[in-house]
Amino acid sequence: MYNLLNDLSIVEVSSFVASPTAGLYCAQLGAEVIRVDHKAGGLDYNRYMLTREGRSLSWENLNRAKKSVALDLQSPEGRELLVELAAKVGQCITNLPEQSFLSHAAMQARRADMISLRVMGWHDGRQAMDFTVNAAAGYPLMCGPEEWDPATAPPVNQVLPAWDFITGAYGAFAMLAALRHRDRTGEGSEVRLPLGDVAIGTMANAGLMAEVLYRGGDRERLGNAIWGAFGRDFRSRDGVRFMVAALTPKQWSGLVKAFGLQDGIAALEAQHGVRFADGDTPRFQHRAALFDLFQRAAETMDYATLEARMTAETCTFERYRTAYEAANDAQLVANNPLFGPAPANPSRFDYPATRSFANLPGREAGNPAPAPYLGEHSEEVLADKLGLSSGAIGKLVDAGTVALSDQHTTRSP
Repeated sequence: MYNLLNDLSIVEVSSFVASPTAGLYCAQLGAEVIRVDHKAGGLDYNRYMLTREGRSLSWENLNRAKKSVALDLQSPEGRELLVELAAKVGQCITNLPEQSFLSHAAMQARRADMISLRVMGWHDGRQAMDFTVNAAAGYPLMCGPEEWDPATAPPVNQVLPAWDFITGAYGAFAMLAALRHRDRTGEGSEVRLPLGDVAIGTMANAGLMAEVLYRGGDRERLGNAIWGAFGRDFRSRDGVRFMVAALTPKQWSGLVKAFGLQDGIAALEAQHGVRFADGDTPRFQHRAALFDLFQRAAETMDYATLEARMTAETCTFERYRTAYEAANDAQLVANNPLFGPAPANPSRFDYPATRSFANLPGREAGNPAPAPYLGEHSEEVLADKLGLSSGAIGKLVDAGTVALSDQHTTRSP
């Protein structure tokens, strides 16, 4: 938790993954992010899975280091408070529809230089989520074993909601860009960020759109092979699966030496009249023969031996782990400065928590902060940002417009 943005406050009104991620990344770099939810919790407050105490581990981690305000967002009074709070702070991240009470126009009417970032589904207003835009972009039909019949093979969804997280990261970047513009010009900004545009735009940026248009057709499925380069999973003599990749001359020569394949590679080069050291193209075009050669070599050695040899040659490789194994891996977690001591999580479950992904040498990263209890900061924020007295806040609480911390509320999983 670096303090690079400790002079910045952001109101966040969001749910699920993309929009909360944008706020999370700002919070991890020091911004005061005030998440505002309906007093019973937002749409993602009970998102699977829940602990025995009924706390969502997803919600807890996507809202780490934020403050929480709980309002009755179904009432005119609660909505009025939220619009006033967003305008007072001056910047808001949300995934509520533009045609809602929290429109940019409603906030801008109270503050001319208002900045709003709105995560949307599609650019034309249609709803979307990660797995539906992924289906539209074509990626699931490129996944799966290469021997599947292209005409009948089913799509294979990726389990990581990658577009959500990329959208969240781009959203944080867009918010900071709008802030920099306002600092220079005094102008506010309305930023709309469609999840679908992130997916189809990333497809274009990656060169995939140009590639399929150029070739006049789709990519074939490659199983676990890397498209356009040398890389795939292999199995050692003792049954350990691992992934290797070689995109540079050093990576390629290191793998050849580690697997002891100098003679075999030379024979294959003579057979096909190519030099695999020349780059990705010959290695990718002749991948089937190369994969067979590497797999036969892998079957002659246990993984410990292969690991030592690949490490000595500075190869790019990694053993496949389950998520549970990864969470318990000392190199990945316990000995990684990304993780700090477990804070006082609302779930009362102690587990590794991340600092900022960016490592800034010479700056104190600080320890991970906990997620808030729902409504934990309602009084503090309303007093600090809106100047409400304790008596005025008390009346709002008594009226049910404002809710306080649910720390001691019994919740059912």
